[in-house]
Parts: sequence; structure tokens; C-alpha cells
Amino acid sequence: MWSELWHITSLEVLDLSSNSLSGSIPSEFGQLFNLRILFLHSNNLSGKLPAEIGLLKNLQALKIGNNMLSGDITPFIGNLTNLSVLGLGYCEFNGSIPVEIGTLKHLISLDLQQNKLSGSIPDSIFGIEELENLVVSNNMLDGNIPSSLASLRSLKVLNLANNSFSGSIPVALSDLTNLMYLNLLGNRFNGEIPSEINKLVLLENVDLSRNNLSGAVSLLNSQLKNLKTLVLSDNALTGNIPDSFCFENSNLQQIFLARNKLSGRFPMELLNCSSLQQLDLSGNGFEGVLPLTLDDLNYLTDLLLNSNSFTGSIPPQIGNMSSLEELYLFDNKLTGAIPKEIGKLQKLSIIFLYDNQMSGSIPNELTNCTSLTEIDFYGNHFIGPIPKDIGSLKNLAVLHLRQNFLWGPIPESLGYCKSLKLLALADNNLSGSLPSSLGQLSELSTITLYNNSLEGPLPLSFSILKSLKIINFSNNKFNGTIFPLTGLVSLTALDLTNNSFSGPIPSRLSRNLRRLRLAHNELTGDVPSELGELTELNFLDLSHNNLTGVLSAQLFNCSKLEHFLVNDNKLTGTITPLIGNLQELGELDLSSNNLYGEIPAELVTCHRLLKLSLHNNNLSGKIPQDIGNLTFLYVLNLQRNNLSGPIPSTIQKCSKLYELRLSENLLTSDIPQELGELHELQVILDLSKNGLSGEIPSSIGDLMKLERLDLSSNHLSGEIPSSLEKLTSMHILNLSYNHLQGSIPQCFSGFPLSSFKDNDELCGSPLLSCSSRQETSRLSKAAVIGIIVAIVFTSMVICLIMMYIMLRMWSNWRNVSVSISDGGGNEHDRDEVRWVHGNDKKVGQYWKVDSVALVRSKASRCVFQLKEDSE
Repeated sequence: MWSELWHITSLEVLDLSSNSLSGSIPSEFGQLFNLRILFLHSNNLSGKLPAEIGLLKNLQALKIGNNMLSGDITPFIGNLTNLSVLGLGYCEFNGSIPVEIGTLKHLISLDLQQNKLSGSIPDSIFGIEELENLVVSNNMLDGNIPSSLASLRSLKVLNLANNSFSGSIPVALSDLTNLMYLNLLGNRFNGEIPSEINKLVLLENVDLSRNNLSGAVSLLNSQLKNLKTLVLSDNALTGNIPDSFCFENSNLQQIFLARNKLSGRFPMELLNCSSLQQLDLSGNGFEGVLPLTLDDLNYLTDLLLNSNSFTGSIPPQIGNMSSLEELYLFDNKLTGAIPKEIGKLQKLSIIFLYDNQMSGSIPNELTNCTSLTEIDFYGNHFIGPIPKDIGSLKNLAVLHLRQNFLWGPIPESLGYCKSLKLLALADNNLSGSLPSSLGQLSELSTITLYNNSLEGPLPLSFSILKSLKIINFSNNKFNGTIFPLTGLVSLTALDLTNNSFSGPIPSRLSRNLRRLRLAHNELTGDVPSELGELTELNFLDLSHNNLTGVLSAQLFNCSKLEHFLVNDNKLTGTITPLIGNLQELGELDLSSNNLYGEIPAELVTCHRLLKLSLHNNNLSGKIPQDIGNLTFLYVLNLQRNNLSGPIPSTIQKCSKLYELRLSENLLTSDIPQELGELHELQVILDLSKNGLSGEIPSSIGDLMKLERLDLSSNHLSGEIPSSLEKLTSMHILNLSYNHLQGSIPQCFSGFPLSSFKDNDELCGSPLLSCSSRQETSRLSKAAVIGIIVAIVFTSMVICLIMMYIMLRMWSNWRNVSVSISDGGGNEHDRDEVRWVHGNDKKVGQYWKVDSVALVRSKASRCVFQLKEDSE
């Protein structure tokens, strides 16, 4: 095609713009000497701008922008001395702006925007006195703007936006008396805005936003009488709007002062800008109440006062602002109710009141604003029901009422909001069941109803909501099955946590699911193997249900899983080595099931693991020797299993651990000294109820952040290391039921007795002091000897007394016997003796023999007792 052109040497105008031309610009263009106008813009041309373009000496207009041209701008372009229009914007030119452009003295328009040009603007360009349009925005230009810019007296458009120009805005700008458009946004200008710019009376549009400008707002519409748009957002301007800012019959239509440091009350001066259509004062420090005369701005379409500190209520006069389309009052300190007069705003499409302290009910009159597309009242104190006529808002796309105190059911009419895409009613007190009319919301992509008191089964009509991507019904009272959600092919996130759903988990769920959370329900049956087909899944939480069976091998095809939680179920079987396929895994919780067997070595290849919880199972065998490969691990909980063997010393490599629980296992051997390397350990170190032996490692004292230490119910011996005194953050300590000895460090005296009990050789507070314990030990031995001596002495005294009594009795008896045998005394005496001793001689003999035997027996017992006591 190109070859046909080179013969038309008389060609003066060539316009091939807005086609689909590709390839490079042929150098043969230099043969078309008579060309005055060459338009190649808006194609797919690539490569460099050929130097031969400089041969077109008659060229007056060259527009080749909006292509994919790259490389340096050829300096031969300076040969086009008749050029008045040069358009090279929207390409990929790099390097610096050629100084040769300064030789184009007849240039009226220079457009170099949206390239990759760097360096500064050549001074030679400021000598083009006829230049009216200078557009170099969206490059990588830098440096200061020289005062020689003032020589461009014909300049009407100056666009330096989105570069890296710095320094102050030159006062010389005020000499550009023909300037109508000034755009310096997105640079690094600093200092104050020169008040001299007010001399540019022809200015219509000024954008100085996204710089580092400071000081007061010095531009005045009262002097810039043609000003229509003023954009000063994203600077560091201070103070308030000056009193003389506006004048009567002003043409000012747009004021953007967002995200500065302006302060004070609402600037009443702005109410004089009667032609104002857009007002943005957001992100400043304005305070006080909104003026009742806000409706003076009759033509206002957009009012952005968000992110300030305005107080009080919304004035009812706002209902008179009949042109209002967008109202942003969020993130203030507004109180009171929404005025019913707001229902008069027929053009209102967006109303954002979120993050205030407003109260009262949402007026039903709001449903008269039939142009509404977005409502966001999040984070207020609104009460009462959702307006029953909410379905009148046919254009509503966003309804966000989260975190209020709304009650009652979800209105049936909501199903008539056919354009609804986002429905957020979470964190309220809503009740009742879901209306089946919600199934008519064919455009709905997000519905969040969590933290309410909604109940009943899910409507079957939900199955036709093919656009639904996000569902969060957690923390409600829903019941029944979750099968109505099986047909939602676009679903990416499903959260039904903490309800009363029952039955099995459906095997057919959206292949696009990334988050599936069904925890804290009453689901039963196996975990479907089909979940392994959800290749995009990164969060799976099926915990706290009644699931049974073995985890299918297919589940471990979900290679993007980051959170895998199936704890607190009734799952059985072993942990498969396929767990090593889950290389993105950050959290694994298989705890509180009936799993058995060993912990597979493949688990420690999941290097991204942050939390590993396998507690409350029947796992056996040893802790994997390479557990230290889990270097990102924060939590390790293996307690209440049947794990045996030593604690691997490689655990020291898990240097980020802040919680370690290995209690209630069968672990043996010494506590590894390497545990002292876990300097981030904070929440707990729990090794209790194992068979650990040896001494407590002194390195434990290096765990300076540790708050809880439990080594109880082991076979630990030796003294408590003095290095443990460094654990100043520790508030729970348990060393009980071991064989520790020696003195308890003084700093542990504040811990309860139970922390140290059943260590027989331990002493010191809170147990008996070590000195008292030794004294008690010595006194006890002396007391035993004293008791023995006292018993022996007492026994001897008693025996001697008994012997003395018996001997006296025997002696008396002998005297009586002698008297009788001698026949002395009268008959009366004989009768008396007979009465005393009886008539039978044998009785007296028996008594005598018995008495003697008794004396001998007592005496012999006393001797035996003395002998035994002495022994």
C-alpha cells in the first residue's frame, strides 16, 4: 500500500488517522516534499520516528500520536520550520525533549503528553513566542519551571500534569495573560500559591492538585471572573476559604478542595457561588453544623463534605436542593435522624451517610427518591425496620445498611429492586426468614446478612441467582440443608458459619469457590471428595460439625489451599502423605478428631505453614525430625496424643514460634537445650504430662517474652535454673509433680503453692523456707529419741510400782497364813478368816498360786518391755 504513495509527489494532505495501520513509518515519507498536513495518529504503528521526516520542509501539521512509536524523538524534526501543529502524544517515546523543537518558531500547538520522556523542558521551547498550547503531561519530566516561561505570551493552555516538576510555582506565570487552562497536578511543587495568578483574568480552569502546596487558598473567584473549575485537592493548604472568594453572578461551577488541612466552620462564602454545580470539601478539618441555607446552591449536583468533623443533624432544607444527584456526608460526627424532606430529591442517585452517629428510623420517604442507585448508611445507630416500600427503588444497585440496630424482617418488596448488585444487611437485629422474592434479584453479586437473628431454611429460589459471587449468612439461626446453593455457578465465597444447617455437604458446588466456610453447624456425613475439584479454593473451614469418615485423597488436589480447618468433627483414618501437595498451606487444623497413625514426614514440606494444630487425636510415633523446616510457624499444638520419643532439637529453627503445646503425650528424654533459641515464644510453652527427664535447661531463661510455662507432671530433676529469673513477662508457672530440689528463686515467690507441689526436695517461698525445713528435720529426729526415752522410762516406773504392790500383797497374805496355822484366836476369828478365804482350802490355794503367778508374769512383762524399748 505504501509503495503507491511515493509516486504522488504533489501530495499536500495525507490523513490516514484512526485506522488499523501497523508496522513502522516508512522512511520514504521523506520523498513527499509537498506535504503540508500528515495525520497518522490513532493507529498501531510502531518503531522509531524516521529521521527522513525532517525532509518535509513544507509540513505545517504533523500528528502521529496514539500509536506505539518508541525511541528518541528525532532531532531532525527541528528542520520542519513551517510546522504549527506537532502531535506526538500517547506513544512510548523516551529520552529527552529535543532542543531542536525550539527552532520551530511558528509552532502553535506542541503535544508530547503520555510518553516516557525525561529530563527538563529545554529553554529553547520558551522562545517559541507563537506557542498557544504546551502539553507535556504524563511523562517523567523534572526540574524547576524557569521564569523564562513568561516569554510565552501567546500561551492559552499549559499542561504539565503528572510529572516530577519541583520547586515553587513561578510568579512569572502571572505574565501569561492569555492563559485559559493551567494544569500542574501530580507534581512536586511546594510553597504557597502565588497570589499574582489572580491577574490571569482569562483563566477558566486551574488544577494544582496533588502537589505539596501549603499556606492559604489565595486564588479568588472575585478576581478570576471567568473561572469555572478550581481544583486544589491533595495538598497541605490551611485556614478557611477567604471572605472575598466569590462574587455575585459567579461562573464558578466546580470547586475541589479535598484532602487538605483546611479548618473552621463551613465556609459560608461559598454560598455566594450560586452557579456552583460540584463542591468537594472532603478530607479536611471542617467542623460545626451544616448551614440551614445550604439550599442557596440551587444548581448543586454533587456535594462532598465527607471525612470532616461536622456535627449536628442534616438540615431539612436539603430537600430544596432539587438538582442534587450525589450526597456524600460519611465519616463525620452527624447526629439526629434523616430528614423526611430528603424524599423530595428526585434526581438523587447516591447517598452515603456511613460512619456517623445518626439515629432514628430510615424514613419511608427515602423510597420516593426513585433515581437512587446507591445507599450506604453503614455504622450508624438507625433503628426500626427497613422501609417496607424499598422495592420502589427500581434502579438501586447498592443497599448497605450494615452495623446499625435495625429490626424486623427483610421486606418482601426488596425483590423488586431488580438492579441490586450488593445487599449488605449484616450486624443488625433482623429476624424472620428470607423472602423468596430475593430469588428475583438476577443481578445480585454480593449478599451479606451475618450477625442477625434470621432463621428458617434457605429459599429454593436462591438456586437461580446465577450472578451471586459472595454469600455470608454466618452467625444467624438458619436451618435445613444448603442444597439451594448448589446451582450458583459464579459463587466465589460462601460463609454459613454458626447456624444450624444439617444434612450432608453437597458434592456439587461452584468450581469458582475460593472460600468455603461451613463451621459450627450440624452437618453430617463424609467430606465430599468432589471438593477436590475446587482448584481455586484457598480457604476451607468445615470445623465443629458432625462429619465422619476418612478425608479423601482428592481433597489434596486443592493446591491453592491456604487454610484447611476440619477440627472438632468425628473424622478417622491417618493423615495422608498427600498433605505435602498443599504447598500454599498457612493454617492446618485437624484437631479434636479420631485420627491415628504417625505424623507424615511430608507435612514438614509445607514451608508456608503458620499454624499447625493436631491436638486431641490418637496420633502416635515421633514428632518429625525435620519439624524445623517449618520456619514460618507461629503456633504448634500437638498436645493430647500418644506421641513418643524426644522433642527434636531441630525445633529451634522454628524461630517465629510464639505458642508451643506438646503436653499430654508420651515424650521422653531431656528437654532440648535448643528450645532456648525460640526467642519469640510468648503465649505458652507447655510440655506437661509427659515422661521428660533430666534438668530444666538454663536456656529456657532466654525466652524473655514467655508468659506461661508448664513443665508439670514429668520426671524432671535438679534445681530450678536461676536463669528463669529473667522471665519477667511470665504470669503462669507450673513445675509441680516432678523431682526438683533446692531453693525456689526468690522472684517466683508470688506464684501459688500449686506451681511447685509434689517436689519433695524443693524449698523456699511459697513452700517452707529452706532454713525452716532443715530445722524441722533436726527437731523431728530429737523428738523421736525423746519419745522413745519417755516411753522406756514410763514403762520402767509402772513396772516397779506394780512389783512393789504385788510384793506388799504377798507379804500380807503370808502373815495371815501364819496366824491361821498357829491356831491362834477364838472361834469368831476362825469364822472371819473363813469368810475372807472361803471354806474350801483349794480356793485359798488357787488364789495364792494365781497371785504369785500374776506377780511373776507382770514382772517378766516389765522386764521384756524394758528390753524391747531399749532396743
